[in-house]
Amino acid sequence: MGFLFRAMAWLLLSAGLAGADPGFWKHEWPRTDFSRTGVKSWVEILSGGPGKDGIPAITGPEFRAVKGAKLSAREPVITVEMGGEARAYPLRYLIWHEIVNDRMGGVPIAVTYCPLCNSALVFDRRLRGRELEFGVTGKLRHSDMVMYDRQTESWWQQALGRAIVGQLTGAELKAVPSWMESWESFAKRHPKGRVMAEPRHNRPYGQNPYKGYDSSKKPFLFNGEMPPHGVPPLLRVVRVGNRAWPLTRVAEAGEIREAGVVISWAAGQASALDSAAIAKGRDVGMIRVRDKAGRDVAHDLMFAFAFHAFYPRGEWMLAESR
Repeated sequence: MGFLFRAMAWLLLSAGLAGADPGFWKHEWPRTDFSRTGVKSWVEILSGGPGKDGIPAITGPEFRAVKGAKLSAREPVITVEMGGEARAYPLRYLIWHEIVNDRMGGVPIAVTYCPLCNSALVFDRRLRGRELEFGVTGKLRHSDMVMYDRQTESWWQQALGRAIVGQLTGAELKAVPSWMESWESFAKRHPKGRVMAEPRHNRPYGQNPYKGYDSSKKPFLFNGEMPPHGVPPLLRVVRVGNRAWPLTRVAEAGEIREAGVVISWAAGQASALDSAAIAKGRDVGMIRVRDKAGRDVAHDLMFAFAFHAFYPRGEWMLAESR
């Protein structure tokens, strides 16, 4: 990343630290109960730049048939298969909106993507008999997006699916199995599937606003501890529960069977965080995580620094277990 990006990071970090106080946020968040929180120190929460809904979440997206969709073969999409349906949510849209509130097979879901952590997770939006709808706070914690629900305006940690501030503090959302793959892979497997249509917003869809980010040495707006064992902070890791497998290890093996899961890798997916044009990003491959019975398992493909930040006692699967 260049000098301008580093300078912007310093300015945002300074502003975030200065505003790390609920009293400073209450004018923007009058409905949020700041007396209830699971955050140890408010300094952990920084401004990412945009304010509340400055990054507009999508609710009730439109969809198109696979045939005729104008996406490049290697473009990354988040795939969800549920209730006999298969849908693809292109990262060309998620990178600009970060949350899509949708419904599949009668189940309300939130499709989420945090570019700074490369964390792509899908959650069931039902909680204690109540249906929630999510938006983007514009805040970051350990460089990860902080979401909020529009019903109580509690704040949620995207990488955990857990409420960290407000009335619902401590509540957790159920993760729905999903995965990132190339558009070509999805289209071949699901010729009758559906793909999210371009949102009605003025954004340069298909462009990556974080050019070169996943090749940088340090995470953006992160001042926490770096990963142990000499693991590069922006190395992608496959997280299943509190375990993390380096993507490099999975790619070299092609398939790993450990800890009750089967993790497979195949070439053909572009990184959304590499070149200016998402479709031209370098090939980082795609993974699928299943249990021994062949059922898809909820997982994440996040950066190593984020895994260490949110799972400080997590297990690093760096070598074949004996």
